[in-house]
Amino acid sequence: MIDNVGLTDAPVMIYGESGTGKELVARAIHEVSNRNQDPFIKVNCASLNENLLESELFGHVKGAYTGADKSRIGRFEAAHGGTIFLDEIGDIPLSTQVKLLRVLEEKEIERVGDHKPIKVDVRIISATNRNLDKLLAEGNFREDLFFRISVFPLRIPFLRERREDIPAIAQNFLRQNNDKTDKKKLSMTPEAMDKLIKYEWPGNVRELRNAIEYAFVLCAGGGIEIKHLPVKIASGVKDAGKPASPSLRKTDRKEELIKILRETGGNRSETARRLGVSRVTVWKLMKKYSMNHL
Repeated sequence: MIDNVGLTDAPVMIYGESGTGKELVARAIHEVSNRNQDPFIKVNCASLNENLLESELFGHVKGAYTGADKSRIGRFEAAHGGTIFLDEIGDIPLSTQVKLLRVLEEKEIERVGDHKPIKVDVRIISATNRNLDKLLAEGNFREDLFFRISVFPLRIPFLRERREDIPAIAQNFLRQNNDKTDKKKLSMTPEAMDKLIKYEWPGNVRELRNAIEYAFVLCAGGGIEIKHLPVKIASGVKDAGKPASPSLRKTDRKEELIKILRETGGNRSETARRLGVSRVTVWKLMKKYSMNHL
């Protein structure tokens, strides 16, 4: 499927719950396309407010707003010739949706604070874990934009629903860790791999990546064994369908978030890793519970 999609420039919409590996799929499409020698640029549309998002996407000129002390190209210009991955596209405001539609229709952008059109040649791959049909019905997502970005929809199932993919994904994460450390190259024992295949993965691909990184820290050399895996995986704990954090009651979730933020000194990336969620999810929870002081 990915090979076939990669052969065209059709816009792709990837649907999937948090942590299912939407970015991995987007990168795979880019790698098999004829644009693979040019940039793959990711933008997380949920992590920025409206003004910052427009500047991030389209760039700005000097003096466009307070603090814009120099001109800056946006992600679309940076992705010229390649692929731009718009993650969490369901979170972008309507005003930005209008400008995004123009890029798709006219293949040009305007930097914030300027009216000079700049031609861009990019392939757009989008992703969301939200129900776009519901957003359309509520008037929070433009129908014309929806049809332009959803030429080829892809749905990513939970990791536990595609266990046959686990060895390949685990080996990929293993290679990534091998490439970025000075440790002797590590492998995975068949017994440890069997544990990975049988585990339920409530945190999906993100949890698998964290498990490999955890094992990499504990394993001094040779092959990663069962004893190097996180305890709940090594012991075969079955908690299918339970998200890593959202399944908790609201009060418990808030208390756990506060506890981990304090333990990590407010480090959101480490907090996200411990909870098995994305950094953006941590940011959203902190905003929801008015915890930006931590």
